[in-house]
Amino acid sequence: MEIQKLEKILKAVANRRRLAILSYLKKESEASVSDISGTIKLSFKSTSQHLRTLAAAGIIERNQKGYFGYYHLVKNQHPIVQNILSLL
Repeated sequence: MEIQKLEKILKAVANRRRLAILSYLKKESEASVSDISGTIKLSFKSTSQHLRTLAAAGIIERNQKGYFGYYHLVKNQHPIVQNILSLL
């Protein structure tokens, strides 16, 4: 099971746009899709897809506040993700 989880994490972070999202969330703590898409200069739809991939890998979580969803990094990250975040 650990190998499958590791594979999912590695596939999720093996993308420059998703790394940009992680870097942004590391700096900002929490952000909406609009905030993230504007910063990384990617469409709202594409940003949402990347966020879903990161969430499915257990790297980020989404909180609903009214009409808007805000994303943040999961607190207890896998050691691989911790290492990657330290490089960003």
